[in-house]
Amino acid sequence: MFFPLTVRDFLDRAVTVYPERIGVVDEPDQPAPSWGEVTYAELGRRARSQAAYLDDLGVPQGARVAIVSQNSARLLASFFGVSGWGRILVPINFRLAPAEIAYIVEHSGAEVLMVDPEIRGLLDSVTAEHTFVLGEDDEAMWATRGEPEPWEGDESATATINYTSGTTARPKGVQLTHRNLWTNASIFGWQTSISDRDVYLHTLPMFHANGWGMPYAVTGMGGRHVVIRKIDGAEILRRVERHGVTVMCAAPAVVQAVLDAAKTWDGEIPGRDRVRIIVAGAPPPTRTIERVRGELGWEFIQIYGLTETAPLLTMSRMREEWDDLEPLEQARLLGRAGAPAVGVRVMIDDTGEVLAQSNHNLEAYWDNPESTAVALADGWFHTGDGGTIEDGHLVIADRKKDVIISGGENVTSIEVEDALMLHPAVREVAVIGIPDEKWGELVTALVVLDPDAGEVGEGDLIAHTRQHLAGYKCPKRIEFREELARTATGKLQKFKLRAPYWEGQQRQVH
Repeated sequence: MFFPLTVRDFLDRAVTVYPERIGVVDEPDQPAPSWGEVTYAELGRRARSQAAYLDDLGVPQGARVAIVSQNSARLLASFFGVSGWGRILVPINFRLAPAEIAYIVEHSGAEVLMVDPEIRGLLDSVTAEHTFVLGEDDEAMWATRGEPEPWEGDESATATINYTSGTTARPKGVQLTHRNLWTNASIFGWQTSISDRDVYLHTLPMFHANGWGMPYAVTGMGGRHVVIRKIDGAEILRRVERHGVTVMCAAPAVVQAVLDAAKTWDGEIPGRDRVRIIVAGAPPPTRTIERVRGELGWEFIQIYGLTETAPLLTMSRMREEWDDLEPLEQARLLGRAGAPAVGVRVMIDDTGEVLAQSNHNLEAYWDNPESTAVALADGWFHTGDGGTIEDGHLVIADRKKDVIISGGENVTSIEVEDALMLHPAVREVAVIGIPDEKWGELVTALVVLDPDAGEVGEGDLIAHTRQHLAGYKCPKRIEFREELARTATGKLQKFKLRAPYWEGQQRQVH
């Protein structure tokens, strides 16, 4: 018997098994009216209402629905209300500049655009056939309506398109099918022990690879979602204490924020021996892992993956064989990318690049067959990362693509370089990532100025990039050089430019 796997399976189970359980605790402090505490029965009703409203608008199944929002219950509901009835959700990074968002909306062909009220001004420059400000159109979208038009379900249909920075200045739309999302969420949830006793704090942006699949996994198991809108280390600790949080996902910068807040926390750190924190983006330093386990008393789980892999490829979690090792050695082992997840195959090719096969690798890049062919050559997804296999565990050694991971977000070097070159005083520029305890990798620009440029300082150039790029992409540091290392043919030798900053590091990622 064949039964299609779709993301609505997770919501249907929660509504059936846990209808009166509080499924979502919305962010109380937000510009839109908070939904407060929402049962799974009510979450299901609101998702159906959203789907029925899209029917009434004439938005067909297969159409794209874009949403630009910080974490919220409305965004969580949209993962089901849009994709669960056959449309395609396009969750967009709210930190992007308006021009970047406009490109994604246009490239995806989105017929509907929903935006957070804090960025309602976006609608002045970004258009779609139907536009909504979340929280201001609730009576239309979330009110009780009739049942939506049925969708037979097709696990090979695209469920989401997630745009990610690549090796070019334009982001690529990652097509993830219902099968991709279903298998990722199920395996991720299984290997991180998600159960109906869990309380999940959304410290990870939901737009980021669909919250790594946790909106689906936690819902399917009847866990409780606690929405946090803006990240602050002390507020995370307060939410852990107030709601009995047991699990969260985070970039290394968030981990550091919690550790910093813990230094001045009054009393015992909440969540000791209860919270497990799942970290990805770039491996944090071994000492940071040791501090999470020792100072916070939280379980540390390291994963590796990309938006293109939905994202789970490997996981490093404490195992029985390591129980008698010293804490520092345990932390070192946990800092590896980890062992392949169930159903994932990983290999290292002749060039040292990490390749992967799984049921949750992307279907394709939206409207980009050339990039799709390169990424999926020979039936393997080419990650662009260099690595080795150590005792069955993947270790990421360097990044073959010209991408910096800062604060858990991908930053394309070329994109930053293009923005800097728009300044008339800049003659040459090379953007690299250098190791940083807080951000993982710090976006750093090495700049050669035009000799006739006059007085141009670091602050001038950083301010200039903010006119063209999202804030997290802008250089945090600019160094001025007389010249940049190049090959005989004029190609920048970034490995030479990076080398002094990474000297003494065991790996070339941070």
